[in-house]
Amino acid sequence: MKRKLLIRDLTLRDGQQSAFATRMNQSQVDRVLPYYKDANFYAMEVWGGAVPDSVMRYLGENPWDRLKKISNGVQGVSKLTALSRGRNLYGYAPYPDEIIDGFFKNAVSSGLNIMRIFDALNDVDNIKSSVKYIKKYGGMADCAVCYTIDPKYDDEVKVVEKKGFLGLFNKKEEVRVKKENVFTDQYFLNKAKEMLALGADMITIKDMSGLIPPTRTANLISLFKKELNVPIDFHTHCTPGYGLGSVLAAIVNGVDVVDTNIWNFAGGPAAPAIELIYIFCQKLGIELDINMEAVAKINAELLNIRKELDAFDAVKQFPNPFNPLTDTLPAHIDKLFDDAIAAAQANNETALLAACHQIEAYFNFPKPDEMVKNAEIPGGMYTNMVAQLKQFNSLDILEDAMKLIPSVRLDAGLPPLVTPTSQIVGVQAVSSALNLKNGRDKYANASNQFVALVKGEYGKTPVAVDPEFRLKIAGTREEIPYDTSTYKRQENPSLSEFGNVKLAKDEQEELLLELFPAVATNYLKKIRETEFASRQPQEETVVAEQKTESATVEVKEPEGHIIESPMPGSIMKLLVKEGDQVTRGTNLLILEAMKMENDIVSEFSGQVYKIYVKAGDIVQAGEPIIKLV
Repeated sequence: MKRKLLIRDLTLRDGQQSAFATRMNQSQVDRVLPYYKDANFYAMEVWGGAVPDSVMRYLGENPWDRLKKISNGVQGVSKLTALSRGRNLYGYAPYPDEIIDGFFKNAVSSGLNIMRIFDALNDVDNIKSSVKYIKKYGGMADCAVCYTIDPKYDDEVKVVEKKGFLGLFNKKEEVRVKKENVFTDQYFLNKAKEMLALGADMITIKDMSGLIPPTRTANLISLFKKELNVPIDFHTHCTPGYGLGSVLAAIVNGVDVVDTNIWNFAGGPAAPAIELIYIFCQKLGIELDINMEAVAKINAELLNIRKELDAFDAVKQFPNPFNPLTDTLPAHIDKLFDDAIAAAQANNETALLAACHQIEAYFNFPKPDEMVKNAEIPGGMYTNMVAQLKQFNSLDILEDAMKLIPSVRLDAGLPPLVTPTSQIVGVQAVSSALNLKNGRDKYANASNQFVALVKGEYGKTPVAVDPEFRLKIAGTREEIPYDTSTYKRQENPSLSEFGNVKLAKDEQEELLLELFPAVATNYLKKIRETEFASRQPQEETVVAEQKTESATVEVKEPEGHIIESPMPGSIMKLLVKEGDQVTRGTNLLILEAMKMENDIVSEFSGQVYKIYVKAGDIVQAGEPIIKLV
């Protein structure tokens, strides 16, 4: 009996998120759904990750509608899967069970079958509620162990005093202390076993950075298959050049499911192409049970869609056209596939990567990103750091920021670098580099999320945070977990300007407000405005304006202190109003920058004379936001 390999297609979620900034609109998705219905993938990842945020923020679309329409289009042929961050779901604070329960109830009723659940710290306690509620409503819990590596930092040098004879002739010597590795194979296996004990229906090795080389993949897949009695899925990216070789290593070593993209959305920052995996499986005698003719039809439409998304294309390098059903490989390329298989079976990583890189070069997939490979951080984290430094006109300190990542990460308890910890650590490394450049303390103006991470609000870090460092950053030596009993739900105000309707009109919209306060507020206001306008009479209403003939008298504003935005971002929430008395150190507003929430604190005492911004406004660095007198 032929061995069967299951395929999870990532094209409509992770594929477009990795390569095209999650900009596929609903009409583009609709164009490929009839072919997906015929393709017979085991699963399709279509939701979660950045999709719910992006479809509201950039496309003005409803995330719940996206899931429902895909479910209607595929009609149960493939399981629909999404990605969520444990207790954080898609936000940056842990949510109470009532929110998690409501979220999964609505996700499953909208068509979701499998939720891939991970925690950025690999803290298994943080996924308990999600496993409970996805299973409560009939969905499957795919629990993901986040793959990460120990940072490369110089061995620590300690000065020790060595005792001489009878306490005499003592001398001090420098001793080099090697740091022990934390992220061993046993570490990942232990996490998987904890997830299995919670009720995981499957386990994913989630390599969000593409940093897992083939040999490590082979070891982990073999270990997981030996020790765990549920299906094992392997997820990686091609950015640093390991992706294709590591997926082949996973297949050779018995993995049950692999994650792939369709040709024109594959490679580079995304996962490997299903078409290449198909060739490997044909040669290995492994059944895929995929309708590759339907895949070719999807790919033809994806080529058009990719051209439409040119402004957001992270690579701008199209793979050469190829259909494994109709195109014949040249003999030397066909041999490279055989060489790769032989190398994977022999666990010869060097030969395997050499063959895979030649295969990818032949098809014009992007070359390995040496910068990301050497930095050993997620490609998205790297590009976010570059974008942030460009906004500050400080790209010259990128190298300094990169060098700070290991120490910032270690200070914060060595979190795996995955959303949101990759952003938290990356943004802090940039801020620290700017601080040091300007003569400030390395951790001046730490983001709210960095403070929360160090405090313990995100959960247990892989290594303990130094109590003295926690005191400096968070004001406490003791670890303080997030207390969900103090959680306050987002306000759902009545909008007087649109006929006193509620901002969120049902449970699904209320959940959007909880998970994406700033983005959902702007999105829902526009929806309510459109609905209000459609209810008004079509004829124009003329409003008479009373005018005074008296001369306009210019009122001179009093002198005072202008509070400026310290960085580019969007106004998430105003914490004061005009007329309020504030003292130095008062929190004035929350600014969202690079997906981090930052408290903007008053540097002066006085009365709020004027507020120049409102919630949802985009501001630039140095832009006036509040005036105090």
